[in-house]
Amino acid sequence: MIEIHAVTIDAADPYELASWWSRATGLPLADDDHPGDDEVMLRTKHDPFVLFIRVPEGKTAKNRVHLDVNGTEGRTRDQEVERLLELGATVFDDRRRADGTGWVVMHDPEGNEFCVCRSQAEREGTS
Repeated sequence: MIEIHAVTIDAADPYELASWWSRATGLPLADDDHPGDDEVMLRTKHDPFVLFIRVPEGKTAKNRVHLDVNGTEGRTRDQEVERLLELGATVFDDRRRADGTGWVVMHDPEGNEFCVCRSQAEREGTS
């Protein structure tokens, strides 16, 4: 058996991208991470953590693995999409449906895909 230790994201500037994700998620960077580092860790409450590593090549194709995120503390999918746009994300593919289901595929500042899904409360119909 194995366990997932980290989810790793390639980046041109690991510190900058990890800092963006820190602002998006509210999760802190590791205390010993600094601008210019080749590896930067976004600390999660439990394993796995998110690791950003410097790679020389730019992104050229769709991610084979991506993060799905959703709002917490009563925030809806649509509120999170707007907040993430303000932070510098872009909408790649809007998959929201008229009945309120669906998700939004977004790009972080380096073009990595992630999906903003409905919150637990939205899925349960309690929001």
